[in-house]
Amino acid sequence: MIGVLALQGDFQAHLAALGRAGVAARPVRTAAGILESTGLVIPGGESTTFRTLMEGTGIEAAIRELARRGDPVLGTCAGAILLADTVTNPEGAGLGLLPVTVARNAYGRQLDSTVLRLTDVDRAALGEGPLEAVFIRAPKITAAGAGVETLARRDGAPVLVRKDNVVAATFHPELTEDRRVFDLFLAARMRTSAR
Repeated sequence: MIGVLALQGDFQAHLAALGRAGVAARPVRTAAGILESTGLVIPGGESTTFRTLMEGTGIEAAIRELARRGDPVLGTCAGAILLADTVTNPEGAGLGLLPVTVARNAYGRQLDSTVLRLTDVDRAALGEGPLEAVFIRAPKITAAGAGVETLARRDGAPVLVRKDNVVAATFHPELTEDRRVFDLFLAARMRTSAR
């Protein structure tokens, strides 16, 4: 069963989106709950608050172990920040599951939030047609390392990336009816199940 990290943030919207996709999912709040899952979604919220709530719980180690054993991990907005190697604005460290650098709030404040139809997408991964993306105080991927696939861009900058079984979106796919980001995540889960 897919776990959705439910420490704070918009985990309910992800549970609803997975439900619409016909996928069994549950909120998880402990390291044990994460390790019992067959995939994990880390939702948007406040990345600094996530890190504070994780301290001393073993959750960070559990997320790394889940990813290491090949189960899919999807991070959206603050979740993408948490997956990164390097975080800026202000500087910090993520969980180190994706070799990317992410700048917090790089697209502006809450008032600068927007919905875009992204046309610079990897058609082999996402198919035809623009990808609807909701950006809310969104982070920006400013550098991507070896092995990171860029699957969608905003003004030339990566906003949807994948490396092996880890997918990160700097926007909120759970707030649209466009399921393609979840399809990427679920496809990784199906590959894992086939092992």
